[in-house]
Amino acid sequence: METQHTSSRQSLSVALVGTWELLTREDYTRGGERRIDPGLGAKPIALIYFDSRGHFAAQFMKRDRGSEAGSDPVTAPPNNSRARGGYDAYFGTYVVEDAAGTVTTRQLGALSPENVGQLFVRNMSVEGDNLTIRLETATPSGEPIQRTLRWKRVG
Repeated sequence: METQHTSSRQSLSVALVGTWELLTREDYTRGGERRIDPGLGAKPIALIYFDSRGHFAAQFMKRDRGSEAGSDPVTAPPNNSRARGGYDAYFGTYVVEDAAGTVTTRQLGALSPENVGQLFVRNMSVEGDNLTIRLETATPSGEPIQRTLRWKRVG
């Protein structure tokens, strides 16, 4: 597992609190080939929010949402939620493991009913006003991928 870094002045649990706007969301195979998530596209619009009491909410939308509304996979790949109609939204609680650089979220509510109650563990790091989230998941066909999401603080 790679070492996670946070601002030299703040732990991840402190630096994570705020509202974040998605800059990039990229999926790569083990061989370095880029894959585009068909549910959200290459450049989705998204916001994620972490409050100081352990609650979070996230919303993702495909930029050209109307173009492929019926192409959602029936189930979500491992370690991932499922977008519906080019949109994904969920909220719940989170716990930070500062030493490990991980955040575990529990989805209390979600657009896709099968995601309610699920736990997800993410590697996260904050450098200044930039948040990076890394996770291993798979394409809808089951091909393993590494997903990296980069965010900027907006609140």
